[in-house]
Amino acid sequence: MLAGLIASALASALAAHAADAAAFPDAAASDPATLGWMTGSPPPADRTLRFEDGSYFRFPEMRWSVSNFRQLMPTMNVSRGLGAPAIVPQALRRDIDALGFTPIGATEPMSWEQSLAATYTDGIVVLHRGRIVYERYFGVLKPDGQHGAMSVTKSVVGTLGAMLVAEGTLDERSTVADYVPELSKSAFGNATVRQVLDMTTGLKFSEDYADPNAEVWAHAQAGNPLPKPKDYTGPRSYYEFLQTVQPEGRHGEAFGYKTVNSDVLGWVIARATGRNVAQLLSERIWSRIGAEKDAYFTVDSIGTPFAGGGLNTSLRDLVRFGELLRNDGRFQGRQIVPKAAIDDIRRGGDKAAFAKGGYPLLQGWSYRDMWWVTHNDHGAYMARGVHGQRIYIDPKAQMVIARYASHPVASNSANDPITLPAFEALGRHLLSQDKPQAIR
Repeated sequence: MLAGLIASALASALAAHAADAAAFPDAAASDPATLGWMTGSPPPADRTLRFEDGSYFRFPEMRWSVSNFRQLMPTMNVSRGLGAPAIVPQALRRDIDALGFTPIGATEPMSWEQSLAATYTDGIVVLHRGRIVYERYFGVLKPDGQHGAMSVTKSVVGTLGAMLVAEGTLDERSTVADYVPELSKSAFGNATVRQVLDMTTGLKFSEDYADPNAEVWAHAQAGNPLPKPKDYTGPRSYYEFLQTVQPEGRHGEAFGYKTVNSDVLGWVIARATGRNVAQLLSERIWSRIGAEKDAYFTVDSIGTPFAGGGLNTSLRDLVRFGELLRNDGRFQGRQIVPKAAIDDIRRGGDKAAFAKGGYPLLQGWSYRDMWWVTHNDHGAYMARGVHGQRIYIDPKAQMVIARYASHPVASNSANDPITLPAFEALGRHLLSQDKPQAIR
């Protein structure tokens, strides 16, 4: 059963990695509501998706799954608390859909509205000066629904880490082994908390989904909550897998995007606070920002939240989180995240170390506290996840964008040529407008 899941997921990832988006049906043809996945009692056999056989994450089936992970796998709740949700005022604009920009590498302009279909957007919310100026949903995602944040999760967990450093609960100069002795013999043992936060650890860990021998697949197998085959002898949880990671290179020299850093940070946070990341996120942030809905994490076989990519939220709550950071960590007069933590994220990390990571579309960027920092003239920074998940915070334009998507190609490079200039163009446009143009 597990072998079938891994093989199916691997085949899907290999195809998505190698293929151009043009090889897949477009957003309209792959619309999960139109295709009717998982509709009926029970659904027809050819419209039934399952976690156990990997069918849930093939394209276009995954366009339904990303909005319904809780129906397919075990999860842990992130409570919003018992208070009333905070009202986010609306001032919807009529000028955004027609906004034009030119994608990177293209010669013809594209409109904002066209960009949504081109990036297989499931939902997008734009805040400007704290008001919703744009909100659209597609497919099966609704305002009261939840969607997988993928690696946007890392930035949320990184924010928790930055909070704890700013408060003195975590010492960024201490080693991982100081907090988690079980990792002393792994590659993480002598890495500092700061090196984990900024992903400048030297690890033998490949995140190349096109390589069937890449360590990312062993990581996924260990974290898979399904029963393991009788002859399986490998690690059976995220915690067990992390202890097997071997060193490669030197810590602190180069940026290397590796999901296991986020899992280690989650373990360090749990040891330092006595709360796993789901519990801490609820207590420190989600229950204090007027969230509309609970969030949740997917978990492994022993209930460990997947700190590297398991968060699922409503779109409006995701943009609330982004607005919290834009406002220096304050919400309704209360300091939720220390301003020192926000300042640290915005300053960014080591540009020279980041350049060694090999991101041609992100030249001049850096990585800090698990956030991607543009260093552009608006001081924008981003949370990024595979298949198109985004939080984009533009302090100068007083703009926050949260987008959920189900692009057929996992790599961010598949939609960055559209997303990056689109988001920058909207920031410039909103900044240039003195008065919002509300729909009447």
